[in-house]
Amino acid sequence: MLWAQQSNLLLADPTIFEYDETYYAYGTKENKSITGEGFLVYTSTDLEHWDGPKGATDGFAFKKGDGYGTTGFWAPQVFKYQDKFFMAYTADEHIAIASSKSPLGPFTNNGSALPSDVRQIDPFVFFDDDKIYLYHVRLDKGNRIFVAELNNNLSAIKPETLTECIYAGKGWEDTEKVEWPVTEGPTVFKRDKNYYLLYSANDFRNKDYAVGYAIATSPFGPWKKSDHSPIISQSLLGYPGTGHGDVFYNTKGDMYYVLHTHFSENNVAPRKTAILKLKLKKQKIFIRSKSLKWLQL
Repeated sequence: MLWAQQSNLLLADPTIFEYDETYYAYGTKENKSITGEGFLVYTSTDLEHWDGPKGATDGFAFKKGDGYGTTGFWAPQVFKYQDKFFMAYTADEHIAIASSKSPLGPFTNNGSALPSDVRQIDPFVFFDDDKIYLYHVRLDKGNRIFVAELNNNLSAIKPETLTECIYAGKGWEDTEKVEWPVTEGPTVFKRDKNYYLLYSANDFRNKDYAVGYAIATSPFGPWKKSDHSPIISQSLLGYPGTGHGDVFYNTKGDMYYVLHTHFSENNVAPRKTAILKLKLKKQKIFIRSKSLKWLQL
């Protein structure tokens, strides 16, 4: 198998945010452990050539000490809201949201996480009409995907709206029959009257880590898992550990999915970052090509 060269971007749980014809890539930074010191950011104007890290503080868009968190900085998402840029992220197995005047940071907050009665990770903030939703993973008898409405200042969910969306129940979602099944890395988009929830399943260290999707007519579901899943997997692409990414659009409106893979057949970390072009046809999501496009520096 031909693996990408060392010049490839090495970010796990990646996301790409486009603003003013520039693409910004963020993700989990891996060393010997998966703690990191915050979130680096890399930039591109063509999705072909990437520069960085370009963050405001030593290459970091958010660096430990800028706000909530001491370890386990995972799975950021960046979005624009009310003339500011926001980053939803995981730290210490809780979810926090920081803000900045620039996609390069520094993103900061008051040092508090969103209130929660359980550990929670992998935030995805979704805007629909006049409401804001937080899709996320709650660590309770497995990694299970939930949604709740966020208040307008993004400081807390509305507890009465908390609703479970997805848990691992299909064979491809739990290939090792583990005691703690995993669904995670939610990302949501709306097309016409339908909502599409893409998610990853299996432990990220499992070579069968893969991406599937579910459809609903409401942000709260009920979600019907597609029999077409998984749409991204080792068996389809030839690389182990494919998943935990985010949907984004290029400046022409084409839909993509950014994801990570294992570093090699024998080593999980540091995970590599790649993109795939997606298409939606008759309420089915497809990848346009079975060739990964690696993000290269």
